[in-house]
Amino acid sequence: MKSDPETLLKSHGELVQSDTLKVKSHVQRSQEDWILHTLMIEGYDVPFRFKRQGKYRTLRGARVNLTYYPAQEIVAGIPVEIMKVVRVKRT
Repeated sequence: MKSDPETLLKSHGELVQSDTLKVKSHVQRSQEDWILHTLMIEGYDVPFRFKRQGKYRTLRGARVNLTYYPAQEIVAGIPVEIMKVVRVKRT
């Protein structure tokens, strides 16, 4: 089932849709039964994270459309801002 960004944005007020963002780096690592993907985007100092069952081909250098919401994660007792991605699409 394909997700429509407009439907997601109407349903969830905190979601943000950004188009044609350039990926600076893409890291994939195992976390239990999932693969944790971390994207760094040009012009942003915040990591964009999402989990999937399998690996993707690298997104480094690609343009992507992202639907995400801001969140915080505690790392070594310090709150760190991250963006939780709910939809990623290569353009």
